[in-house]
Amino acid sequence: MGQDINNSHYKKNDFLNYQNNLKDEYSILESWLEQQQSKNLDAHSPEHLKAGFELEAVLIDDQFSPYGVNEQFINSINQPCITSELANFNAEINTSVRKITHTVFSDFEKELNSIWNLCKKQAEKDGHDITIIGTLPSMKNTDLSLLNMSKNLRYQAINEQILRTRKGQAIELNIEGIDSLKSVHSDVMLEAATTSFQLHLQLPLHNSVRYFNSAIVLSAPMVALGANSPFLFGKNLWCETRIPAFEQAVQVGGYEGAAFGPIKRASFGQGYVQHSLLECFKENIDHFPVLLAEKFDDHPKYLKHLALHNGTVWRWNRPLVSLKEDGSYSLRLEHRVLPAGPTIVDNIANAAFFYGVLETLAKQYKIAEQHIPFVRAKENFYQAAKAGLKGKIVWLDGNTISLQKLLLNELLPMARDGLSHLNISRTDIDFYLNIIRERLEKGQNGSSWQRLYQQQHDCNMQQLLATYIENQNSGQAVHLWKI
Repeated sequence: MGQDINNSHYKKNDFLNYQNNLKDEYSILESWLEQQQSKNLDAHSPEHLKAGFELEAVLIDDQFSPYGVNEQFINSINQPCITSELANFNAEINTSVRKITHTVFSDFEKELNSIWNLCKKQAEKDGHDITIIGTLPSMKNTDLSLLNMSKNLRYQAINEQILRTRKGQAIELNIEGIDSLKSVHSDVMLEAATTSFQLHLQLPLHNSVRYFNSAIVLSAPMVALGANSPFLFGKNLWCETRIPAFEQAVQVGGYEGAAFGPIKRASFGQGYVQHSLLECFKENIDHFPVLLAEKFDDHPKYLKHLALHNGTVWRWNRPLVSLKEDGSYSLRLEHRVLPAGPTIVDNIANAAFFYGVLETLAKQYKIAEQHIPFVRAKENFYQAAKAGLKGKIVWLDGNTISLQKLLLNELLPMARDGLSHLNISRTDIDFYLNIIRERLEKGQNGSSWQRLYQQQHDCNMQQLLATYIENQNSGQAVHLWKI
């Protein structure tokens, strides 16, 4: 969940000071962007897109229930790339940052497999296990309590401030899928029910708007392609239940009078970017009160206050900014729609597909966001999360099309073109896109496999998870898993 902080309680004056720092840092970023746009420097320079990933995992015991030992687990592994998450049964793996070119995807797969093998061996040594899955089917409502919150001041502070903003009102989970699920929580721990595979992309400044808006348009096909979260608390819900579960876990709106209004901190967003990604940071300041009124002594150019505030607004496509060594800033896209799992190779194939299609959409003459209104892109996203590959959405030509057909017949060729343009090796292109093609032809992603296996074997959630992990350990892509 981002930057560490030093306090969990704040005074009124802390919020006023933070707001002033926030505005000062925004002005610094705004001035820099205006200078760069006037120079138009990178419009004619070669683009070297860079990528990196965050993969969230769940620690489980021998009964396939969440196991809250992440502090011991992380300390034992002693790798800076493995960090804690909200719950003490979650851990996050962070990859290196690499240029998107040549063998980048097979290199990423080797890196993630290496780290993942360390995690599996350490978990086995400690007498438990670890898995990657969007929502843990064996999780119980009682697992999501403050007793299972990681020992990090940031999480305590977020919980306290969100409940303050909600005036102590409990958080209600209400998901209507194949089954119905309703539950009430007095804290933000519902968020720990969801684990993701987050894709990062460093954007070229002159074309950042096109990339960002194209990612928004692509969110619906991507969530259907990678869906892996059908069950929560034993209920069969959406294909990607992680989407409504996460949004409802931090149900907080804007300023006084709008705290329970339509603009939410965890959402699909409010619209496309028109001129600059600055619009997202301005929206953060204008619409969302400060949650973590931390004081940073760093020079304002580091944008610490701006970055922390941005980290408490959870759009499914979120812009990030950071200061580079040369004194300039890098703008990044954080694409958050994909769940963790089912396997490392499935995750990398999803990433290759995304970057390939995104490259084509961002560069083609037909500007995607001019052909799909934002409200339609939003409707597409939730429809895809609910129905998965069997769902239908409205695409660029204004016609309704099945997601399986769209992905296979239109987007897969676009992915190949985009990856070729990025100078990805033919071997990598063929290998990862063939995984996507075979998954689509068979119609079997993580979500559909879980549902079919549970239905055919009439098994409980522990038995389902046991077989899921057995298949995951085989390393075979999910379309090859037997029912």
